[in-house]
Amino acid sequence: MSSTSNQQAKERETVTQVDHSYGAIVKRQFKKNKLALWSLRIIYFLIFLGLIADFLANDKPLYCKYNGSTYFPIVKQYTVDMGISKWPVELINADWQNMKYDAVLFPPVPYAPYKTDKDNNDYKPPFKDQKVASKRWTHWLGTDQIGRDLLSGLIHGTRIAMLVGVVSMSIASLIGIFLGSMAGYYGDERFKMSRIRLLLNLLFVPFALFYSFVVRSYSMSDAMAESFSSFILSFLFSTFLFILLMAIPNLIVYLFPFKKISLLSKKVNIPIDILVSRTIEVIISIPTLLLILTICAIIKKPSIMLIMVIIGLTGWTGIAKFIRAELLRVRNLEFIEAAQSLGYPEWRIIFKHAIPNALTPVLISIAFGVAGAILAESSLSFLGIGTQSDVITWGKLLSSAREYAPAWWLAVFPGFAIFITVTVFNFVGEGLTDAIDPRLKQ
Repeated sequence: MSSTSNQQAKERETVTQVDHSYGAIVKRQFKKNKLALWSLRIIYFLIFLGLIADFLANDKPLYCKYNGSTYFPIVKQYTVDMGISKWPVELINADWQNMKYDAVLFPPVPYAPYKTDKDNNDYKPPFKDQKVASKRWTHWLGTDQIGRDLLSGLIHGTRIAMLVGVVSMSIASLIGIFLGSMAGYYGDERFKMSRIRLLLNLLFVPFALFYSFVVRSYSMSDAMAESFSSFILSFLFSTFLFILLMAIPNLIVYLFPFKKISLLSKKVNIPIDILVSRTIEVIISIPTLLLILTICAIIKKPSIMLIMVIIGLTGWTGIAKFIRAELLRVRNLEFIEAAQSLGYPEWRIIFKHAIPNALTPVLISIAFGVAGAILAESSLSFLGIGTQSDVITWGKLLSSAREYAPAWWLAVFPGFAIFITVTVFNFVGEGLTDAIDPRLKQ
């Protein structure tokens, strides 16, 4: 009996501790904001919609039985694209919608976003003047000039929008969290380096930059003119070469006994906080859209990945400022001082103890950043810049409405999708802002 009561007491104590933790308080405050909570659920729905877009809108069947054989064409297409399998000869150029099946099950929207319907081209409005064999083949949101289904384009455009937001902010988060945490933890006086190491690094920086990027600038230009992927490979090689060359001064310090010379071994402060702060100011001064337009004009084959990378490389400043401010507070707390007194390495203290306790406010900047990335990509697609012609995006669908003003559905539905997506991310950001506000924790 006593053991049972002791166990219940421990459970109550555990629940009490969890309920009063900072994360539990933020979560409880966030749930009180119904608008932010429903916005988060809409985001989950949009992500799920993007993941299963091929199974919701496609001209291939979900399941079919043809000539006595059973096929799952959409799943089969994934394996073919990965090189795992091949299509049978009779299905290589199959017209899936006009074949005679023993049994078949099509997706809810039986049109691919790039598939044209010759019987319903020239801007068919929703529910009106459509030539379809049955209600099953109706274009529920209408078609564009060449007969592409708008609903299918919206569903597949969700995948592009979510991908741009997630990938670009993942890049921005990695850069912002690393630089911001270094600036916040070390400040201007806590990072020290020996004079000889600092001198050798300063001498090798222009040397490494010259041989890594200046000497290889023609190769990188040729790669950029060829394709974005070739440029990325060339840039990664130059970056690897730069890191390799910058390892030389540290190797020299390690191999030669400079520690015996007091003048060279004396350590000096490196103002990391000032360096990162000035870098943030420089990045903020660069207009992102203008930068993307310039690079797209240079590159022969711009892609959606290019937009993701540029947005990520220019969108980390807000994240860095948030985590820098938190690290300035966290670095003076008792558990950080305890870790330092135990002799833990600085990298372990930063990445295992300091950063995990400073990430909550960063979520605010990430939420707003995703909304900004989606809006930037939609703006570029609307202008017809940065994406391949065969990629369907919300901005590209919205752009098609300019060619024919009476086609109101081409402006209303994509515009509404962009508006809803950007709005829900902003609501989530505002909800996190209110939940993290110290005045609401009581």
